[in-house]
Amino acid sequence: MNTRFLTKASVIAALYVILVALEIPFGTLAFGPIQIRVAEALVLLPLVETAAIPGVFIGCLIANLILTFTSGFGLIDIIGGSLVTLVAAFLTSKMPNKFLGILPPVILNGIVVSLWVSYFFNMPYWPTAATIALGELIAVGLFGNIVLYIYERAIR
Repeated sequence: MNTRFLTKASVIAALYVILVALEIPFGTLAFGPIQIRVAEALVLLPLVETAAIPGVFIGCLIANLILTFTSGFGLIDIIGGSLVTLVAAFLTSKMPNKFLGILPPVILNGIVVSLWVSYFFNMPYWPTAATIALGELIAVGLFGNIVLYIYERAIR
């Protein structure tokens, strides 16, 4: 790893944490059974930037640690949620285009994160999985494409 890679990963991690911190006032809209975590838009960056893989993972890990003191789900979200983000970012980096790149975070968050969200909110699993996947689709599909567009223009 070189300094440039570490710098990019660090900036992406910091952006993730900042975006999550800005969402805290929105409560369950960003962190509940219907969650649109705008910071997840950064998970599309691994399509064009390998430093985004550790960047979004570390950013998510730090953000989930911070959320534990406000509205988080504790250790399951710190470890589980962060690992879901890491795997989604890695799988996204292997996708041939941005349309398929959207699928790993949407599917993984919808299936895995909803396990504990449905439990803690005492809600049925499948509706929770559907709303989390939909929120992730909005975050990654809409906001992620905006982030990707801006990033690609900025590095040229």
